Amino acid sequence: MRRVRQSGATSVADLARLLGVSPSTIRRDLEVLDRDGTLRRVRGGALASFDADDDRPFSEVAAVDEQDKDAVAARAAELVRDGDVVLLDIGTTTVCLARRLRGREVTVVTSSLAVLDVLRSDPVVELLLLGGRLRKQYHSLVGVLTEESLRQVVADRVFLGGSGVRPDGQLVDTTLAEVPLKRAMIASARQVVLLVDHHKFPGSGALRVCGPEDIDVIVTNRGADAETLANCSAAGAEVVFA
Repeated sequence: MRRVRQSGATSVADLARLLGVSPSTIRRDLEVLDRDGTLRRVRGGALASFDADDDRPFSEVAAVDEQDKDAVAARAAELVRDGDVVLLDIGTTTVCLARRLRGREVTVVTSSLAVLDVLRSDPVVELLLLGGRLRKQYHSLVGVLTEESLRQVVADRVFLGGSGVRPDGQLVDTTLAEVPLKRAMIASARQVVLLVDHHKFPGSGALRVCGPEDIDVIVTNRGADAETLANCSAAGAEVVFA
């Protein structure tokens, strides 16, 4: 289960090699875990349960690769102009960006309670919180109410997070509830900016959010996989290094 949670998806063959047992043993174990609701059994392997990442507290995720995330956020803040309406996705890197927007004459629209905590007392930033169902551990709001609220929003740019970027440039995520929300944010913004530190290449996630052709700008660190970035550039995305 630790392997499945880390990667979002895994195969029978990988687990058999990792644990030194036969594929048939792995298949039986996955069937048991699927019946328990611990993971989701699929052909050839397994996916993390849709809410499996809820078991991992936001503070724990925020502490991972913190310096790289903050560097990406600092560079992304330079893309924001005074007067902008910006959508901030859930995630630890967008929280770093929210800190960089304190005192700026901007409107921030978000479904992240962590962003709310950063900006709630700021006297300059106009803050709009999208309603929805609360994911308690990850401090975010999701669901149809959140998606419907986004239909009323026209943003200058959205700053998206994600679990990983595949070699072909596909943005993927691990959480079913967040994927339609990310897509709705993309539809509500004039410019799509992806914030991913270099560890997210390829990252993890079995659920497709969008293709590289849907992304206008990628902000990342030096050391991100060059071939993946080249594929993203070929699809029209501008790559900006922190």
